[in-house]
Parts: sequence; C-alpha cells; structure tokens
Amino acid sequence: MTITIYSQMRTSFGISDENLEKIKCFLQGAVYCWAKNRKDEGFAARDLVGGENCEWDGTPLWPLYQKHINAGKSRDEAVSEAGKDLGWILKVVLHEDKRIFEPYDAGMAKGYRWMP
Repeated sequence: MTITIYSQMRTSFGISDENLEKIKCFLQGAVYCWAKNRKDEGFAARDLVGGENCEWDGTPLWPLYQKHINAGKSRDEAVSEAGKDLGWILKVVLHEDKRIFEPYDAGMAKGYRWMP
C-alpha cells in the first residue's frame, strides 16, 4: 500500500465501471513490467502510457480520452485531462496493489518507486 490515510483518492472518473476495471488492469500490467525491467527507477503515469506510448486508440485507455472529446474539449485539452485522470487511477491501482510503492514528487506529476 502506497497511500497514507491523509492522501486524497478519487473514485469517480465519468466512465463505466467495466472500462475503469480494464484501465486498472492495463495499468497494473504496465507497472509490473516497469518494476521488473527498471526496478531502481521511479515512474509516473506519463512514463507508462505517454511519450512513445501515447497512442491510446485500441487500448483500454481510449474511453478516458473519448470522454473528454465528447465533452467538447479540444484534442490537446482532452489529452491533458485524460492524463490527469489516469494519474488518479494509477494512484488507486498502486493503493490496491499488495506491493509497496513510495510516492515522490516527479515534477508536474506524482511519481512512485517500488520498494522491494
């Protein structure tokens, strides 16, 4: 568990429970892959699904982006807002994980380190 009792958690993201569960599974797989291959490096949501991995079409992340497009936001706004939502979902995923992750400030995002 990574989250202190004083830490804020979000549980509502404006998508179906089914889509949220798919996103959480997708993120947990990305976290496990990162921890296995880069165990001494911290990560933020942007490291897992941004940069070279920013094409979300065809992944469980797509409904999160589409929610913002459907709300009338521009592509850039939708990308930014979906990224923020994803950061909150990552926090939930890590909180529910049996392993321990230490939070840290990763600049414009919350970062985490696996504590083996």
